[in-house]
Amino acid sequence: MRFFIWMVICIISFISFPIHGHAAPDVSAQQAVLIEQSSGRVLFAKDADEQASIASITKVMTAIIAIESGEMNEKATVSRNAIYTEGSSIYLEQGEEMSLTDLVYGLMLRSGNDAAVAIAEHVGGSEEGFVYLMNEKAKWLGMKNTHFDNPHGLDSETHYSSAHDMAILMQYAMENPVFQEISGSKRYLSENRSYYWQNKNKLLTIFYEYCTGGKTGYTKQTGRTLLTTAEKNGMELIAVTLDAPDDWQDHMAMFEWGFEQFEMKEVDQNGEVVTDKKDLSKNTVTLPLYKHENDSWAKEVYLNEEATSLTDNTVLNQLDDNEKDYFMDDVAHVFHSILRWDTND
Repeated sequence: MRFFIWMVICIISFISFPIHGHAAPDVSAQQAVLIEQSSGRVLFAKDADEQASIASITKVMTAIIAIESGEMNEKATVSRNAIYTEGSSIYLEQGEEMSLTDLVYGLMLRSGNDAAVAIAEHVGGSEEGFVYLMNEKAKWLGMKNTHFDNPHGLDSETHYSSAHDMAILMQYAMENPVFQEISGSKRYLSENRSYYWQNKNKLLTIFYEYCTGGKTGYTKQTGRTLLTTAEKNGMELIAVTLDAPDDWQDHMAMFEWGFEQFEMKEVDQNGEVVTDKKDLSKNTVTLPLYKHENDSWAKEVYLNEEATSLTDNTVLNQLDDNEKDYFMDDVAHVFHSILRWDTND
């Protein structure tokens, strides 16, 4: 059923790509995207749907599955398989017991591949079982250009995603307050350690005051990958770059461009911008629109007849009354999470 719901969302995503004619940031990345958090509107894109290796930004999926498992207070026992995972590490020892909370912090802040495997084995029963959960979650989220082979992001021919898919994942993950807290932490002290883990995300810790979180990635084959979030003047943005030699600068440039070009505006159900606060009602929504120019994106979202036709003709006509109720509840849930309806009570 969720497949049909996401078909509706895909139509909206398709029409939401940035309007031509606005000077876009020049980025070093081979693939890049900038989206607004609440609506998912794509503000800037460069080959954003092209499949590519993603390295350790994979761990955003590992983290959110771990958080949603409800097992964050449980202790995971570290296996031999985990400690011998190559690449970046938080230096776990075989047989060590560490809480899932600490492992997720080690995963996100220090990019521990050993932590990724320990999480996967505890939550999924095995690394393979956890990877199955990752791919199922990707399908549910509509990440159509994504396939995971492992929980850490080490290179594999069939481990890939796209800049846009990873932005969709981060948009979802940032709705979770536990993930927000972990992603935005500059350092963390594990119960098992006498020293702090410092976050590798220098956009958060050094370079950009508006950064609220993110995840770094690198392998020699893939190059530098980066997924970050930022908030300024009530607007929350998500940036993703793949194979970007100058990724810190890329992200700052995209964020500054986005904050300069767009602002959050109240829009009614006809897609019209509400300028008089007296006209605000429970049927308004806050959307990212161009600051200084007419922007038809809101009208295209609300008045798109193809999306309505798809729901009416392809799905609902095939369902009985109870199924229709469940379907429309799911549609409402998806759109609520994406558009954040404001009740204005």
